Amino acid sequence: MEALDKRAASETLTAYIGFDATATSLHAGSLIQIMMLYWFQQTGHRPIALMGGGTTKVGDPTGKDAQRKLLTDDDINNNLAGIRKSFAPFLSFGDGPTDAIMVNNDDWLSQLKYVDFLRDYGIHFTINRMLTFDSVKLRLERESPMTFLEFNYILMQAYDYLELNQRYGCVLQMGGSDQWGNIVNGVELCRRVMALKKKDAYDKAKLSQNLTGTDFPVAETEEMINLDESEVFGLTTPLLTTASGKKMGKTEGGAVWLNADQLSPYDYWQYWRNTEDADVGRMLRLFTVLPLDEVARLESLDGAEINDAKKILATEVTALLHGRAAAEEASETARRTFEEGASTGNLPTYEISSDALAAGLAIYTPFRETGLIGSNGEGRRHIKAGALKVNGTALTEERELTGADAVDGVIKLSIGKKKHALVRLV
Repeated sequence: MEALDKRAASETLTAYIGFDATATSLHAGSLIQIMMLYWFQQTGHRPIALMGGGTTKVGDPTGKDAQRKLLTDDDINNNLAGIRKSFAPFLSFGDGPTDAIMVNNDDWLSQLKYVDFLRDYGIHFTINRMLTFDSVKLRLERESPMTFLEFNYILMQAYDYLELNQRYGCVLQMGGSDQWGNIVNGVELCRRVMALKKKDAYDKAKLSQNLTGTDFPVAETEEMINLDESEVFGLTTPLLTTASGKKMGKTEGGAVWLNADQLSPYDYWQYWRNTEDADVGRMLRLFTVLPLDEVARLESLDGAEINDAKKILATEVTALLHGRAAAEEASETARRTFEEGASTGNLPTYEISSDALAAGLAIYTPFRETGLIGSNGEGRRHIKAGALKVNGTALTEERELTGADAVDGVIKLSIGKKKHALVRLV
């Protein structure tokens, strides 16, 4: 850490984080990595967002008990197009010394000649060592099959680091702590290949001296090929969970997507508004750009006042992703809905004709379609708990929605006090 800090204080560094194309958007669970790239650029360095177009074809075995579903090239390209949108609000791309770069590892991985790749780089990896990595060891301990295809992922990710080092002078790979083994492999591969290149240069210079009789600074050159560990680095962050142990970026309704076409700014705002009390200070530090003295003030609030801090958290996080106007609109929608009880048009909405509603609408259908529940069974559990509400009144049994439930052409749906949606007549 001291060596990395020293270099970062004295020169412009290049660092990368890789993102495989397994969906059309990143979700809030990836936000800590995006913020690492954001702050890296804000403090005068150059970030690389590496798109895993090539590694997605193999599938990262980390944390999985079974092989990931293999995607087609069209699926991967479609996902890549969506994921690129997730970075635009956070990073400034361009050709300047600190402008961000976005590259696709398929550009080099798909061009590799397999036998040449194994001869050149496979010699730097031992099966003994690879079997000790959690991504492999845990799968074997659970007696879950691990394909040779997945086993190659470790080599491919390590090669990514080497390629980025040689192309862009990248000296730092960052990621979540579950990627530690893969990152260490990349660091070691870079060091070993650099050492071989320096030794090759040394041997050629020594040969030239022997042939020409010129002086050759042997001591200086030998020191040059003793590669310092500080030349390339790996840095990981703990995997984030909430105070209650839940995984970041997941809700009962599904993933908290970053792209607006998959999750509205209002729903994104609401996710952060529902942050647990004990997490407010930590989330403000990690996911907003508020001054730290303001963060300290907000996290010191208690009682009902902590809700004010949660609203600020939600607005600031949403503003970074969707812009200040969208964040303020989401905040105002929440205020009107929860504080004034107004039915607005910015909540998740299920539209239905008057005739269809008159015939009766199954109660769980709009709750499912607006994302308030994931299944009918979940809806039944909410009814039993008194949490499923129509126009603010808790349901005590299953029933259909009808035109009699509409107030000015709208029916308000709720789960508890914080999750809301609308049924609108069209």
